[in-house]
Amino acid sequence: MLLPSSLPRYPRLTWLAPFTLLAGCTGVPEGTQPVTDFRIDHYLGQWYEIARLDHGFESGLECVTANYSLRDDGDIRVINRGYDPKERRWESAEGRASFAGEPDVGHLKVSFFGPFYAGYSVLALDPDYQHALVAGPDRDYLWILSRQPTMPSATYSAYLDRAQALDFPVDELISVEQDPAHCPPQPDDTASAS
Repeated sequence: MLLPSSLPRYPRLTWLAPFTLLAGCTGVPEGTQPVTDFRIDHYLGQWYEIARLDHGFESGLECVTANYSLRDDGDIRVINRGYDPKERRWESAEGRASFAGEPDVGHLKVSFFGPFYAGYSVLALDPDYQHALVAGPDRDYLWILSRQPTMPSATYSAYLDRAQALDFPVDELISVEQDPAHCPPQPDDTASAS
C-alpha cells in the first residue's frame, strides 16, 4: 500500500492536499471491519501492490512496494517505493504507523508527514499472511497486496469479490505493473531505522 510518496518534483506536491483533508481520519470505512487475531510480526516485511484505486500521489507509478519494519520506539517504519517510468527513476516515502486501537486488530494509523495520520485497515488477510486487502479511511482508498509480484488469479478474484461485497468501486481498480523484467532493481535502503 502506498500512501503519498515524498516527491521532490513540484507538480507532485499536489499529493499533499488530499492527505491534509484526511488528517485525523483514522477510522475504517463505514460497514467494514478490520481483521482480528492480527499479528504484526507476521505482517512485517515487503508487500507488492497488485491493484489499487488510483490517486495523484501514486498516479503513473509502477512496481510499487511497501516495506514494514519495527522501529526502536515500537512503532512501525513504512517505506513505500514506486517506479516512475516516464522519469525513469524510483520515488519513495518513509512514514510511521501505529495501532489505532488494540494490537491484535488490523487497524493502524499511518503518517508520512508530521502529526497527520490516515487510517490503514487490513480488511482481508490469508492465514499465511501472503495476500491482503487494505483500505484507507473511506472507500476511495483500496489496495490489493501480495508478498510476491504476482497473485494467483483465483486469489485475486476472491479479494476482488470481497472488496465488491464491501461496496468498494472495484471497477475503478487499476492493475499495477510488477513484472520483474519491467521493474528495475530498487535502490538500497539507506534511511535510518529510527
